[in-house]
Amino acid sequence: MVDGFFVANFVGETALSAVNLSMPFVNTLFAVAIIFAVGTQTIIGVLLGQKHESEAKETFSFTVVVITIFAIILAIICAFNVEHIARFLGANEDLLPLVVDYLHIIIIFAPFFIISYNFEVLVKVDGFPATATLGVFSSAVANILLDYLFVAVFNWGVKGAAWATGISQVLSTLIFTLHFVFGNATLRFVSFKPDFSLFKKIIPLGFGDFISEIGIGVIVFFYNIFLIKDLGKSSIATFSVISYVNQIVCMCFVGITQGIQPLVSYYYGSEEPNAYKKLFKYSVFSIALVSIVAVSIVFLFGKNIFLLFFDPKDVDLINYSVIALRKFAPSFLFVGFNLLIAGFSSSLLRANYSILINISRSFVLIILSLIFTTNILGNEYIWYSSILSEGICLILSIFLLARILNSVYKK
Repeated sequence: MVDGFFVANFVGETALSAVNLSMPFVNTLFAVAIIFAVGTQTIIGVLLGQKHESEAKETFSFTVVVITIFAIILAIICAFNVEHIARFLGANEDLLPLVVDYLHIIIIFAPFFIISYNFEVLVKVDGFPATATLGVFSSAVANILLDYLFVAVFNWGVKGAAWATGISQVLSTLIFTLHFVFGNATLRFVSFKPDFSLFKKIIPLGFGDFISEIGIGVIVFFYNIFLIKDLGKSSIATFSVISYVNQIVCMCFVGITQGIQPLVSYYYGSEEPNAYKKLFKYSVFSIALVSIVAVSIVFLFGKNIFLLFFDPKDVDLINYSVIALRKFAPSFLFVGFNLLIAGFSSSLLRANYSILINISRSFVLIILSLIFTTNILGNEYIWYSSILSEGICLILSIFLLARILNSVYKK
């Protein structure tokens, strides 16, 4: 979003659209990290709850080495296929050069995106949530300052925005690495015996959160495709800002969910169901509060949000965008609970429930909703697609949650 703000104000709306088209790729990098991180976090949380500290350290060390090697290989492959990736993301001939410029630099830093996010999750299960917050906050501040310097002062355009984002990920990676090497960490790098069968547990446990994380980018991707087809390229600028608002709100929900996951796993391992049920109740209240506040802000200050990105003289574009955002925003009342229930399921080793919820909301239901709203109701109803998909998914989520709670209460 920081990249989008500076690019929109100092480069132009076309460049903003290019950054938005690139966003699903960035989400994919984070998703790759989280499929390993959440699965590892869950296993380590259970091991720590069972007082198996040595085994937890070995699991940590082995998975970090594997994901680092994987991240480097992935970056090399992507570096040789930048233009193909840009076209796949929906870049037409007008936007292709800008998208390629942005992605070229992002790919250089791809391993840091993956390693940093992986460490962020593992720092929390290690018992240092404040360190996780420090790392992310420092990265965000660095991104803002460097975006201003590279885009506003040096006029490097979308390349400057990409450099700022990449360097900020290096900073957070460094902070987390220092914690595990020199800090008071329980999880430290130790010698280990490679056991790749461990990933048979890790990947299913993290796959639901992987789908959740990549789902943010996938939903943006599908919206971009349908918007270009049905409403034209000009609608991408509107959706760019809407997607930023959506991502901020979703990250609040993800933060709440990821905040309880290591604790839930720990209490599950130590067989304290009352503790993790209480955590879930607190999280439900938090999700409800955030969703109501988010929707209220959209309806009260929608115009102010778009004025951060658009020229005040573009009155028609701003007015249209405000209406579109107000149609989209009620989905915030549903999405947080879907993300929470999926994450809660994963922490209790119900990986299949988490995967089902996230695949449904991020792939199946959103595609069906986009098809239904644009082909049956009319193109302008496209902005209601998220409300429809998240609402239907919430019914599924509540059904699966009831099954989990029934099994817990029987114990």
